[in-house]
Amino acid sequence: MSETSAVDPPLATSPARGAAVAFIFVTILLDMLALGLIMPILPKLVESFVDNDTARAARIFGVFGTAWALMQFFFSPLLGSLSDRFGRRPVVLLSNFGLALDYVLMALAPSLIWLFVGRVISGITSASISTAFAYISDVTPAEKRAAVFGKVGAAFGAGFILGPAIGGLLGDADPRLPFWVAAGLSFANALYGLLILPESLPRDRRSSFLWKSANPVGALHLLRSDRILAGLSVSNFFAQLAHVVLPSTFVLYATYRYGWDSKTVGLTLAMVGICAMLVQGAGIGPIIRLFGEKRALLLGLLCGAAGFFIFAAAPTGPLSWLGIPVMSLWGVSGAAIQSFMTSQVAPDQQGRLQGATSSVQAISQLLGPFLFTLTFAYFIGDSAPIKLEGAPFFLACALVLLACAIAAVTLAGSRSDPK
Repeated sequence: MSETSAVDPPLATSPARGAAVAFIFVTILLDMLALGLIMPILPKLVESFVDNDTARAARIFGVFGTAWALMQFFFSPLLGSLSDRFGRRPVVLLSNFGLALDYVLMALAPSLIWLFVGRVISGITSASISTAFAYISDVTPAEKRAAVFGKVGAAFGAGFILGPAIGGLLGDADPRLPFWVAAGLSFANALYGLLILPESLPRDRRSSFLWKSANPVGALHLLRSDRILAGLSVSNFFAQLAHVVLPSTFVLYATYRYGWDSKTVGLTLAMVGICAMLVQGAGIGPIIRLFGEKRALLLGLLCGAAGFFIFAAAPTGPLSWLGIPVMSLWGVSGAAIQSFMTSQVAPDQQGRLQGATSSVQAISQLLGPFLFTLTFAYFIGDSAPIKLEGAPFFLACALVLLACAIAAVTLAGSRSDPK
């Protein structure tokens, strides 16, 4: 860890820190609410373009997810470096306005091609989520970041509580309506940021913009500069790869195996959001104080693996719901990993770090949609040796266990808490 990274940023002790965190919380909440609105509808909209052929829709949706992740891979480090140079605020604002226009495009999309273009634009504009996490690093002392990352992560849960539930209800009335509502929320988010969101990175703490750091290959050099950064990045890759099973196959899986409609899928995703919000908003701080960040990180990964196993093995829909509270504890590991990694770099490298981390996640999201949708399509197809609808979730379980093993080896002998 560099000497400068051990020094808390000036804004971390400012009375405005709490207010700044609240501002970014609302920004992420509105982003996730808009995303949650279309989550239960987008796969079904794709399915409607291919005569309701579930296996074919799964393959096409996999292509959509891969294209989205490819944009994240290229643009996350670029936006992270731009935020280190010009500040976090302009990057977040441009992203929100871009998302609003993108949702309008998808609402009007007359074909799969236009819907695909919309997903590409969404991948570019959504890359600013990493800038929001850099914002938190700017204004929060190292020893408090895990708890704050958890509370801000609760915005993701809150967005998924209301978003999928409302999206499922709106989608029953009109499959295009959730996209219009998402566009309105993203536009409101942009106006909110324009009027209220303060800048978190002072001019004297900004770094020069270098193309060698802004491209995805150059950004990954930062992660190789420290043993803990490198090990946790690999662990995070496999964990994020496993996570892709949810957005890429859950809707199609639940519809196919349990016969759920859009309303049931939306309400189930809302249950996921409620549990995630409770854990991240109120549970992470006490769990970390009780176990320490290292043990909490490993515990979270084990719970994620257990949750995937329950989803894969549950023969009925209600039994699959038992996996939701178990999997929600996975959120503890995400906050702990963020805290460990941000403590290893200097304040003027936080944007680069978050951009590089997002690129690693994007690589997993490039592979994940194909990996899980093709696995699902194969095991429900006529050529499968056995019918195993839960195969993608069994695979996700194995990947999270691998992530846990790598994290345990990486953190062996390290401090329980980052300093």
